[in-house]
Amino acid sequence: MKKKVSFHTLGCKLNFSETSSLARRFEEEGYERVSTDSDCQMIVINTCSVTDHADKKCRNLIRRLHHKHPSAIIVVTGCYAQLKADEIAAIEGVDLVVGNNDKGSLFELADRLAGKKGSDAEIHTCKSSELTSFFASFSTGDRTRSFLKVQDGCDYRCSYCTIPLARGGSRNIPVADLVAEAETIAATGCREIVLTGVNIGDFGKTTGESFVELLRRLDGVEGIERYRISSIEPNLLTEEVLAVTTASEKFMPHYHIPLQSGCDKILAAMRRRYNTDMFRKKILRVKELVPDVFLGIDVIVGFPGETDDDFETTYRFLEELEPSFLHVFPYSERADTDAIHLDGKVPPQVKEARVERLSELSGRLHSRFAERFRGREVRVLVEGTKKGGLMFGYTDNYLRCEMPYKRELIGKIVTVKAEQITPEGVIVVSSL
Repeated sequence: MKKKVSFHTLGCKLNFSETSSLARRFEEEGYERVSTDSDCQMIVINTCSVTDHADKKCRNLIRRLHHKHPSAIIVVTGCYAQLKADEIAAIEGVDLVVGNNDKGSLFELADRLAGKKGSDAEIHTCKSSELTSFFASFSTGDRTRSFLKVQDGCDYRCSYCTIPLARGGSRNIPVADLVAEAETIAATGCREIVLTGVNIGDFGKTTGESFVELLRRLDGVEGIERYRISSIEPNLLTEEVLAVTTASEKFMPHYHIPLQSGCDKILAAMRRRYNTDMFRKKILRVKELVPDVFLGIDVIVGFPGETDDDFETTYRFLEELEPSFLHVFPYSERADTDAIHLDGKVPPQVKEARVERLSELSGRLHSRFAERFRGREVRVLVEGTKKGGLMFGYTDNYLRCEMPYKRELIGKIVTVKAEQITPEGVIVVSSL
């Protein structure tokens, strides 16, 4: 009888791609991957540690899964495992903690524990300065699109961020290897690839290649019709990158660009590598080149020293730029970062109020952007989810679309008319 393993992913698209590759390795070695509700002999949890809330979510998940599957081996990996291995190992039920540097050996480390539940938790991690390995990964089988990891780590030292500690310095594998992985993804029938990493635009530090070279080579992969860049720093979204992505029919009119604050004082305290003037010019340039572009922007509120006036400056800046969507996060203190020592702590209730205001602004901006497409024809990559007789998909510029379920359209790109737009900015198609 096959041993059964269940996987759980917390956090970013990069984690999603890594979990998928870990799962394929277990399946290749004879394990059966099962859902979270099934009995299993092993549980693998890939964690995030971007905020205190992410850490707490992981701890709660471990306890819940141990209670539900008391005899299962529990393996914890990812950024939380890298940063706080001892803390995780002390949680009842945990058998193995694997840092990011040892993800490539996770199967071997975990498989030898099969049937040995109850021993003291083992820890396999290392200091951030020793994080040098690259765990190549991409997702298959889980969604219509695939997440392809092209880069790992970060050489930036933003004052609030633990990612360099959890992931190490910027590194990558050769362009040729990534092209080969994209060809493998294409062979599965997947038509869209999302490029993931920690600081994607910094690609090339290991191999002496460039992000632009990677984009050009991926553009030539047959069978892949769509590419998206999961996130790119504004200072790395260069004219050359824009020239390649806007000239290509495969790179979608969709950019996710972190801002973090619309106040220059706070940006300086965060040690970001740009100011609001540079960011404004970048956004206006993208809109000039791609009039219907979807622009997602990350914002952190409640950073130490952020006054009410500073927040209002950020709010007005975002109103002026009119992005398509805002990803809003309250600042979270993280150990071993410089920001934790800054004065001017913002009370939790103030942070919550600021999150609420920017979330409301995001809703209005997103709805306004979607309304531009009412009555227009849009191209939608249809996904397999069925709910209430409907199926879903996303347009080129990342607007969600719902339409009547037709099994034969799953995984295909279809042209439909945006008949209605919901208040949440979802395109509604009544007939195909």
